[in-house]
Amino acid sequence: MANISRYELVGAVAEAGGMGFIASGGMSADELREQIKRVKAMTNKPFGINLMLQMTNISELIDVMIEEGITVVSTGAGTPKAYMPKLKAANIKVIPVVPNVKLAKKMDDLGVDAIIAEGQEAGGHIGQVSTLPLVRQVVKAVSVPVIAAGGIADGASMAAMWALGAKGVQMGSLFLTAKECPIQTNFQQKVLEADEMATVVTGRRSRHAVRLLANQMTEQYIQMEYEGASDEALAGLTEGSLYRAVYEDNVESGSMMCGQGIGQVKELRTCHEIMTDLMNEFNETLASLTDKVIE
Repeated sequence: MANISRYELVGAVAEAGGMGFIASGGMSADELREQIKRVKAMTNKPFGINLMLQMTNISELIDVMIEEGITVVSTGAGTPKAYMPKLKAANIKVIPVVPNVKLAKKMDDLGVDAIIAEGQEAGGHIGQVSTLPLVRQVVKAVSVPVIAAGGIADGASMAAMWALGAKGVQMGSLFLTAKECPIQTNFQQKVLEADEMATVVTGRRSRHAVRLLANQMTEQYIQMEYEGASDEALAGLTEGSLYRAVYEDNVESGSMMCGQGIGQVKELRTCHEIMTDLMNEFNETLASLTDKVIE
């Protein structure tokens, strides 16, 4: 959700009752501060920051978070170990995203506050384990609350994760269809048209797998990958591709990261409508199961 989960979407999600996260990937400290101030202008409800730990300015971003009174951070693309003392001293709750049980245990030992177990049905960078077996095994393996992610796009899916022991869910692709989402027309229409077969995974060979909506770029990438192209050549093909999708609305050579659950979403709704529908279906699903005990 880098370049997508910005103040417009985060503020609307927070106002609707969810915990929105600013995706700080690619941002400078000044840009992050501006995004935080814009969200604060929209809502007085809590929201968090996502840190992509491969970036070189993480310490500066954390300083901004502390100065602006942010209380929750999710992390990806690395371990938050080096930053834990500073984050905990500022009473910031740390929630890393993990793709397997081994890393979940390491994060638990590190003293994080919760763990996001993200299955390979998710959009963007993914691991190798599907959501159902991952969530259940992580729940059994760690002592902190587990948040489920990957392929979750409605209230019934939320209820399924609840049954597995998750205490919450993370959703990204669903909010690509929010009216407040800052992606442009062609990208959003591609998401609405997608079914469960519309995504492909690139980067399996290099172990940097990414799930995206299929287009000309992904077709070329997979062909080059199959033919043994170098990592440099593959990186050259995707350089700037997220920007092309989000800002130039280029749906053929842009990276449209999206998860498999999006096939069940066929209309634009406000964040308030999305959250209301999610919670109504979640509660209805739980209620419908209370009398269905198999003896």
